[in-house]
Amino acid sequence: MDISIHNSSEKVSVSDAAFSAEFNETLVHQLVVSFMSASRAGTKAQKTRSDVRGGGAKPFRQKGTGRARAGTIRSPLWRSGGTTFAASPRDYGKKLNKKMYRTGMRSIVSELLRQDRLIVVDEMTVAEPKTKLMVARMAEIGVGNKALVLTDGLDSAVYLAARNVPNLMVMDVAIVDPLSLVSQEKVIVDQAALKKLEERLS
Repeated sequence: MDISIHNSSEKVSVSDAAFSAEFNETLVHQLVVSFMSASRAGTKAQKTRSDVRGGGAKPFRQKGTGRARAGTIRSPLWRSGGTTFAASPRDYGKKLNKKMYRTGMRSIVSELLRQDRLIVVDEMTVAEPKTKLMVARMAEIGVGNKALVLTDGLDSAVYLAARNVPNLMVMDVAIVDPLSLVSQEKVIVDQAALKKLEERLS
């Protein structure tokens, strides 16, 4: 299939397999949930009664004190004691096959193209790393600031010019993720990045 280049009569040819896939909502949802789950740190930790320091000796004798019997000062009932159901470090990642991931990414990109949310430009550059130049470039393309710019390799001038613009993301196409694609209103990709994206989805 052919995709029109913005503000040009030229078209770029891409594979139907990568850019004409059916939209699989269930799979896309699974992809996004899997990515968000894998992004969680999972480093929360608390101490159980066995992890808390001290508490080796019985604090007082079993009978005759008038107090409730106790075997350790590290009981969860005591101040500075252990936690009853202590959290421990865990991995929140969900298993997702490579084939499923690739199919889901094809589904997302194809749907963006059908909804006219994927805009192909000849080249995505700015003369200097200045915010006003990036805002002007986005206005020239005809999109708002809530957009994702995909480049072939991270152009430092584009990245620096865009980082002060709210809701505008610049990302190397080699590391683009499903959440970034679905969360933005428009996705702008230059020709070089489009070819890399096609290779990644093929």
